[in-house]
Amino acid sequence: MNEIEYMKLALSLAEKGSGFVNPNPMVGAVIVKNGEIIGMGCHEKYGQLHAERNALAACTEPPGGAVMYVTLEPCCHYGKTPPCTEAIIESGIRKVVVGSQDPNPKVGGKGIRILRENGIEVVTGVLEDECTALNEIFFHYIATQTPFVTMKYAMTMDGKIATYSGKSKWITGGQAREHVHRSRLRHAAIMAGSGTVIADDPMLTCRILGGRDPVRIICDTRLRIPTESNIVRTADQITTYIATTCEDQARLKPLTDAGCRILTISEKEGHIDLVELMVKLGEEKIDSILLEGGASLNYSALRAGIVNKVQAYVAPKIFGGRNAKTPVGGAGIEAPEEAFMLRDRKITVLGSDILIEGEVLKDVHRNS
Repeated sequence: MNEIEYMKLALSLAEKGSGFVNPNPMVGAVIVKNGEIIGMGCHEKYGQLHAERNALAACTEPPGGAVMYVTLEPCCHYGKTPPCTEAIIESGIRKVVVGSQDPNPKVGGKGIRILRENGIEVVTGVLEDECTALNEIFFHYIATQTPFVTMKYAMTMDGKIATYSGKSKWITGGQAREHVHRSRLRHAAIMAGSGTVIADDPMLTCRILGGRDPVRIICDTRLRIPTESNIVRTADQITTYIATTCEDQARLKPLTDAGCRILTISEKEGHIDLVELMVKLGEEKIDSILLEGGASLNYSALRAGIVNKVQAYVAPKIFGGRNAKTPVGGAGIEAPEEAFMLRDRKITVLGSDILIEGEVLKDVHRNS
């Protein structure tokens, strides 16, 4: 194996932390000595040991003189755990190969510098693009202190998310729906509007075996969510936020009694201010959101400039109907050149369906 293959292995290890390490990054590490892998590890859960320390603990022989391949620059500060640079220096590792540099100001090149100052050879930039892409959520959250928002929807080939009667189960097949649940696992939270709750009464949980349920966020400007809904009934079991402009304590009390957490948000153009909401959610250490809203919320999110990525699951079906719902509603744009634009497109085949993903170009339509 060469350094590319070792880093690919480290990347695959890092992905095991998906959904469990937020708001920390996913990191994997592989230790090689005399051409043999002697230790591997990943960051498994927030608050627990980092990948480098887990890999060192797993070594089948003393790591002195070995090479460590790690997807992200080793940390050099005290947080939930001691600095990984200390463990690497003490272990006798002679060389560290790093995928991407840590954007955290507490690290940001300092970890690499400390290793070099202690006589350890450091090579950087191996599979850097792949290592950075793995932690797009972490990189965004560190830079902005607001959640990375992925807007997700399933639609037919003629762009419908429901029939004219409002029925939508199921547009896509089993593989696509399983992929959605893996996305729910990866994101810290899932967000929907009160209209979706009223229409579908969803649970918004993750059905991956051994997974964990994301935090639930309901955008409810006028506080319309029914207290008998699945969301409210299970709020004492799954962390649930209700974002609203309502400050009437009598109306809020049944929700707080049920375990819901209320976020009072300013009103903007008749709805909650989504930019303000993102700031408050960031303060709650929510680093990522899977937006599964209806057409109105989707358009508001795009217009507010909070969407970072779009996941469109497209099924080989046609519903038709001038009144059938589409993924993005609102007033829409006036001219084609004003469209919300996506870059870095990616297409994945999921059974009979396809997933189209793209990064949203920022600051084109942000509200002033």
